[in-house]
Amino acid sequence: MEELQKSINYKFKDESLLIEALTHSSYANEQKGKNIKCNERLEFLGDSVLSIVVSDYIYKNCPELTEGDLTKLRAYLVCEESLYKFAKKINLGSYLILSKGEHHNNGSKRPSILSDAFEALIAAIYLDSDRETAADFILDFIIPELKNHKKRPAKDYKTTLQEIIQKNPGETLKYVLVGESGPDHEKHFVVEVHLNSNVIGKGGGKNKKQAEQQAAREALELMGY
Repeated sequence: MEELQKSINYKFKDESLLIEALTHSSYANEQKGKNIKCNERLEFLGDSVLSIVVSDYIYKNCPELTEGDLTKLRAYLVCEESLYKFAKKINLGSYLILSKGEHHNNGSKRPSILSDAFEALIAAIYLDSDRETAADFILDFIIPELKNHKKRPAKDYKTTLQEIIQKNPGETLKYVLVGESGPDHEKHFVVEVHLNSNVIGKGGGKNKKQAEQQAAREALELMGY
């Protein structure tokens, strides 16, 4: 506990909150009858604290962005992939309290478990102190990530989706035109993007290329990117 608190530069007044934040439901279930709290309720609260802190920061510091762009940026900053990255920075997996089964299955390295624990840690700090302290903790991760994000060259949605899918050999993407309406001078096309045989996104536009981009965008949003 002392090592983790030094790592995050925060000393808990009530260390039971920290222990709760680190306790996975698998361990609580394993210790039946001992009334051990897991981190699921803290995760719920931490998700909301994270969202309002990030929303407030990017609203004030990204005045050039539209409402839609702010929504996309927030989704990127608080998605599982980003939180997993933040958790790894403080080696959070080493401190998690897991069941024997989860230990055996490398639960301390699983992105979903680490990202949930990071949100629970946010809530524990918030409850142990105040919103400002929790915000300082969050922004230590968010600000560098935002700077890195701004430096990246813009990619179109189709290219980004293709790069993600290529990480899984054997998976294939296909864009299928499923609708076409309107007069010749004002056509509207509807396209679905298929991952193997499953529809993972749908979009519309004035031409097929625009519709494909919107379908890829929807697929990325549903995947948490």
